[in-house]
Amino acid sequence: MCRILSRLPLASAAQRSLRAYAVQDYPAIMHSSEYIDAQTQHIDVLLFDAFSNHCLANTVEPLRAANGFAGRTLYSWRFCTLDGAHVHSSSGLQVAPHCALDAATGDTLYVMPSYGVRALDQWAVVRALRRVAGRYGVIGGFDTGPWLMARAGLLDGSRATIHWDELTAFAEAFPHIDVQRARYVIDGARLTCSGAMAAFDLVLHLISERHGPLLALDVAQLFMSAQAGPARWQAPSRPGRTVSRALAVMQETLEHPLTIPALARRIGCTQKTLEQRMRAVMQATPQAVYHRLRLNHAYQLVADTDLPVSEIAGRCGYDNASAMTRAFRTAFQVTPTGVRQGR
Repeated sequence: MCRILSRLPLASAAQRSLRAYAVQDYPAIMHSSEYIDAQTQHIDVLLFDAFSNHCLANTVEPLRAANGFAGRTLYSWRFCTLDGAHVHSSSGLQVAPHCALDAATGDTLYVMPSYGVRALDQWAVVRALRRVAGRYGVIGGFDTGPWLMARAGLLDGSRATIHWDELTAFAEAFPHIDVQRARYVIDGARLTCSGAMAAFDLVLHLISERHGPLLALDVAQLFMSAQAGPARWQAPSRPGRTVSRALAVMQETLEHPLTIPALARRIGCTQKTLEQRMRAVMQATPQAVYHRLRLNHAYQLVADTDLPVSEIAGRCGYDNASAMTRAFRTAFQVTPTGVRQGR
């Protein structure tokens, strides 16, 4: 990954100088402090042999990105196993845990087995989950994790989902659970998720709920390929068709940005309606969101390609390189050239 600068306000010239050498994973851009909860969320991920490293990556990488964008540790995480021993993913990735489950405690526990969950349906596993359940405010089951949560009585009377290969068997084995064919289900302090792709959606939703939809938008946009061009992004907080369509059109027109009245006409509503709904969902004006998307795309192209800055400016809807550089420096506290020098 490239060297990227924090957007946090710094008190002195010395601090600003130090910031130029800070290594971050992602740019931080224009976040309103009222939506950034300073309290770090501590997450433990309970792994079992044959876990899905795709699911694990889709869970922790958005958290890492959120930390980078915010310029502070919004989330911390540890990996743990039942006995503290190494585990291997279904593809052979070995993970050395930070601790055994009995030594773990935090805000949230994610239970993450995958293949062979029936073999894990044992009293030792059930007892261990029951023993630590009171240490966490929230417990989530990812992939086939809901099966173990259900066996431990942690989903009694709750709505839940599981990997769809196990959905029918899950419903038959646990009739006291309201089983739903959904990508993820949030029922109070219980989270359940159907697999690796849904894990990203769930974590994005949680970031949006805790720290605001603009941070979730930044994280979502980051994981789109710069070479592939803008892709459609669905806001994580169920914004309704107007905002979803507006975001999709914005992504598609970064190179030739529309005026806000033209954008409203394109999606079939009035400018006033668009502005009201965008503020309600994204806590920002359409202009601010559009500007944010264009600058984030510019940052990705600066950091990940060798395209001339003038060409990047054109691809992101700026009249010339000077105009983009001014906006870029205001947002990221560094010029495009500075980003490439530190790469």
